[in-house]
Amino acid sequence: MQHVTLNNGVEMPILGFGVFQIDPDKTEQAVTDALAAGYRLLDTAAAYGNEEAVGRAIKNSGIPREELFVTTKLWVQDAPAQDNTRRALETSLAKLGLDHVDLYLMHQPYGDVYGQWRAMESANRGGLARAIGVANFHPDRLLDLILNNEIAPQVNQIETHPFFQRDPDHALMREHRIRHQAWGGFAEGRNDLFTNPVLAGIGETHGKSVAQVVLRWLIQRDIVTIPKSVNPHRMAQNIDVFDFALTDDQMAAIAALDTGRTLFFDHRDPEMVAWLSKRRLEG
Repeated sequence: MQHVTLNNGVEMPILGFGVFQIDPDKTEQAVTDALAAGYRLLDTAAAYGNEEAVGRAIKNSGIPREELFVTTKLWVQDAPAQDNTRRALETSLAKLGLDHVDLYLMHQPYGDVYGQWRAMESANRGGLARAIGVANFHPDRLLDLILNNEIAPQVNQIETHPFFQRDPDHALMREHRIRHQAWGGFAEGRNDLFTNPVLAGIGETHGKSVAQVVLRWLIQRDIVTIPKSVNPHRMAQNIDVFDFALTDDQMAAIAALDTGRTLFFDHRDPEMVAWLSKRRLEG
């Protein structure tokens, strides 16, 4: 497995397993299968409702804790954000059955972002989170956070796939040594991604699937990716992407697929801001 080094020296696998939209009743088996396939980066969130199932799979795996890289995420907190952020992390740790996470992300760029971030900095200093970062931050919000806090984020997890490649975001993150992590790498199959003739043609050249081509494309851009599947065969296929490389021409062909637009929702859309900001997790 290839690893990347975060700006605080922590090493992180470049390819992991995400559990977004996996039903809690199916998550434990899915994570068990993923660990058996060789994944060591696991990505969950309080908002996903499946932290406990992830924790059970980790506990029953017998894999030493130091070999795993576990990420979870903080949902938007009510004031006082600093106190509530600490409680939210402690709740996530209890559900996961862990004494620390390897990466703790602010899930949305809303609410008292600075109060939440100060609490995350404290958790990082206290050893509850080896690295801290954000998700869904556009470049302006990310740079504001970098410039006005003691600890810069280690990671920004954003929608990234062949149809929304995020080149400006990627350039700013590279400049400030923030690791770009992709969610939605397969675009959930939208725009007929899995039958796209450009991606399929590249796959035929290498004897690989479209999914493998997309993952390889992300890895060659130095982007951490966390594909999801509940199918053990696809899990094994998705991790088998380190034995080939895309040519410069193939990378350029994929670059030409970029539309520059989200396929899901815009975090700057006022209606979406209002909906996400008001949503609270039970407990």
